[in-house]
Order: sequence, then structure tokens, then C-alpha cells
Amino acid sequence: MKKTLISLAVLAAASTGIAHAQSSVTIYGTVDAAFVSERGGAAGTVNKISSGTSSASRIGFKGTEDLGNGLSALFVLESGFSVDTGAQDKAGSLFNRQSYVGLTSKDTGTLTLGRQYTPYYNTLSKIADPFAVGYAGSAKNLFPSNTRTSNTVYYTSPKFNGFDADVAYTFGEQADSNKSGRQIGASAGYANGPLNARLVYNLVNNQTSANSNIGSGRNLLAAANYDFVVAKAYLAYGVNKGVNSNVYNSGLSNTNFAANGGAYTGSSSLNAYAYQAAAPSIDSTTLLVGATVPVGEAGTFMASYIKANDKGIANADADQFALGYSYALSKRTSTYASYAKIKNKNGAVYTVGGNSDAGSGDKAFNVGLRHSF
Repeated sequence: MKKTLISLAVLAAASTGIAHAQSSVTIYGTVDAAFVSERGGAAGTVNKISSGTSSASRIGFKGTEDLGNGLSALFVLESGFSVDTGAQDKAGSLFNRQSYVGLTSKDTGTLTLGRQYTPYYNTLSKIADPFAVGYAGSAKNLFPSNTRTSNTVYYTSPKFNGFDADVAYTFGEQADSNKSGRQIGASAGYANGPLNARLVYNLVNNQTSANSNIGSGRNLLAAANYDFVVAKAYLAYGVNKGVNSNVYNSGLSNTNFAANGGAYTGSSSLNAYAYQAAAPSIDSTTLLVGATVPVGEAGTFMASYIKANDKGIANADADQFALGYSYALSKRTSTYASYAKIKNKNGAVYTVGGNSDAGSGDKAFNVGLRHSF
């Protein structure tokens, strides 16, 4: 009898612990496909079905577990794919978009480890750009993207009267050096009522075993939006200094530019225009002015102007004008159309792309459908 009572007591204690540690796992995703027409590049007019034009197609798993006393464990595993072909975004990588695990507390903030978005990209996509770095008008066409990093420790503070901050440290994981290949990002912001503003800094050490003493790239971005109800206004200004501080959206960087004899022509897939490209600037500024306007109960009109100002000798500037419209068919499904044009100057080779595609020319139009689950 005594043994039975002890067994029941142990089982009751275990059951209480299991009930207390509640957990949940959610499957989520986005499926986005569009007809895209690109013009102005060396390839001429390119018509295609593209995936992830407004926002990248993905499938993900996220979960939390209540650990008690306001502390929870969390994880995210997210894989990107091309809906037009069914292929993975990055061959040989399962969760190429995000993969991290961490702890979160309302009182002390959130700490995560793994592959995740940078503070810079979060500011650019969520605060600076009326196109949310998607559609033909994506700010990634001219702004540095610094999208995500692997091997990253990321801390986000709780909100205090509208203020919050975050910091991320990415390990370079190179032998005999703690600095080579590392990346550091930090931001602070204020969000209250109609105003959302943020300042972010990013530093990338470009040194690897193959290229020593190449220097670092540094980015400073100030962004804000203000909701006037009848329209939301956007303003962003970036300062980019150092090697690879603002590579072309096609992927052409200072590093691979130098590796190919100091010039890129149409023989490279990284240059869409078949003329000699100017090297990416190591001293530039980027300005964005934009707006979103609600149209009826389900429509949203988007517009922006972006100027990339190269302060180097090449003076390889560029301007982008963009318009877009999105219509919500339901809470999870929307259709959209957008158009953008870039004016390159003095050998600049920026292209009009979308969220997941760099594009092939200086003009692009797209019309598509996006469904989230």
C-alpha cells in the first residue's frame, strides 16, 4: 500500500509538470507566383513566371514551450522554394531561410542562436520600404540588403514605453582569427501610435583565408514611417562605406570585381547590360521616399523613389521610380501588380528585380498572386 501511494504521488507530480510545460508547433508558409516582364538588359525582353516576387515562397515550422516563470523556449525552421519549378532556393540546404533556437522572456528579452535575419534587413523591410522589399519596387534593388547570416547570436530587448533595441553577432568561424569573416549589427527604435522609427548599424569583416587585409564594409541606416490614416509616409537614408558595403543587387561585389581583372563586361552573368561596369562604390549614400495609400477596404497603392549616390571617382549613381497595387481577396490571399524603372549612370549596373529575383534589365512589370497559410 505504501509503495502504491508513493507511486501515485510521483505520477501526480510528473503529470503536473507536463501540464505546466505547455508547448505548440505551427506549420506556416507563403506561396507566391507572378508573371514578370523585364526589359532594358542585354538579353532583351524577358517574359517569365517567377516565384517570390512580392514575398519569398517558403514553408516553415515554429514552436514554443512554456518553461514557467515567464520564460519560454522557441524555435524556427524555414525553407525557401521556387513555386514555378518546385526546386529549393538553395540546393543542398534544407532550412536555408531561417533555422534558430532560443529563449524568450517578457522581462528580459529574447536570445536566439542560428541562421536568422540581420537587424539591418529587419529595419529595411519592416520600416523603410513601402514595398516591404518585394514587388518590382523592392528597396533591395538599390539599397544594401544584408539579409540574413548563419552562426549568429541575436538578442532583442523588451519594449520600454515604445523603445527597444537589438544586437547580433555573427561568428566568422575562421582558424586563428576571431575577427575574420565576422559580422556585427545593432539597432534601436521607437514605435508608438502612428510613428515607427529606427536606427541600425552593420559591420562586415571581409577578410578570409583567400583575401587578407581587404577591410570591412559598414552600413548605417535611419528609417521611419508615419501613418496619417489616409496615407502612410516612408523615409530612409543610408550611409555605406568600405569594401562590399553596397554590392550590386545582381551579386557583383568589390571582391569578385577585382578577381576578374578589375572589369566586368557582358561576358559575366553578374552584369546584365554588356557594357563595362563600374566597380561597386565603397563610399555611397542611399535615399528613399515613399508612401502607401489604402484604396477602399481591400486595396493598397504603393509608390517610392530611391536614389543611390556614389561619392567615389566613378560617380556610378542610379535612380529608381516604382508604383504598385495590392488587393486582398481574403485575409490570406492577395493579388498584385507593380512596375519599376531604374536609370543607371556612369557604368552602374543595378537591375529591377523582386523579393527573390535580381532581374535582368532596367525596367520590369509583374502581376501575381500570393497565398499565406
